[in-house]
Amino acid sequence: MSSGKKTLEDNLPDYYKQTRKEILEFIPATCNRLLDVGCSSGAFGSMAKETLGTEVWGVDPSSSVSQSASEVLDHFINNFFSEDLNLPKHYFDVITFNDSLEHFPNHIPPLEACHSLLKPDGVIVASIPNVRYIENLRHLLFEMDWNYEDMGIRDRTHLRFFTKKSILRTFAESGYQVLKIEGINPRYWWWESKRFSPVQLVIGKWIRDMNFLQFVVIATPVKS
Repeated sequence: MSSGKKTLEDNLPDYYKQTRKEILEFIPATCNRLLDVGCSSGAFGSMAKETLGTEVWGVDPSSSVSQSASEVLDHFINNFFSEDLNLPKHYFDVITFNDSLEHFPNHIPPLEACHSLLKPDGVIVASIPNVRYIENLRHLLFEMDWNYEDMGIRDRTHLRFFTKKSILRTFAESGYQVLKIEGINPRYWWWESKRFSPVQLVIGKWIRDMNFLQFVVIATPVKS
């Protein structure tokens, strides 16, 4: 029975408490040490610890999540992620960016900083919002607006915006080989029918990416 008392976790906005369960299937089963960049309250990291038995470190600049993340993760650093942080080198099997890369003023340096933190066979697993998502394009084209919101693609704290094509370019420019890129959280506005019309077959490659709210990337540093 609940005591009726609110915990610190209860007082956090829902934005900070998302577990991102859909990302777990992209984490290699062999992951023993995970670094979650932009870990918020530690909800995803806590779930990864419980499900995969992995050691989880978290980094987040928000002081409001500090206590909560510290309580559920193995290690927590309350700071902006950069190469200057005191993190162990060549230590992590996986580094995750769960909708956090778009919050950086420059998205290249954090990816480059991960090179020295990953093990030789380590990977980045990143969930990145898709600016070409159909609901966002409807807002842009039919409402003729770009209205920032508390959550979602037009989150007012987003500093960068990505398409599937620019995601691939970003990782290539940062020295990574993309092993997999897959759309998640779909809205099958065009592909609901199992029978495709000739028009769908002709223009499908130009609009298929619009089904997905985010893309998940698995990438590993290019071997020199």
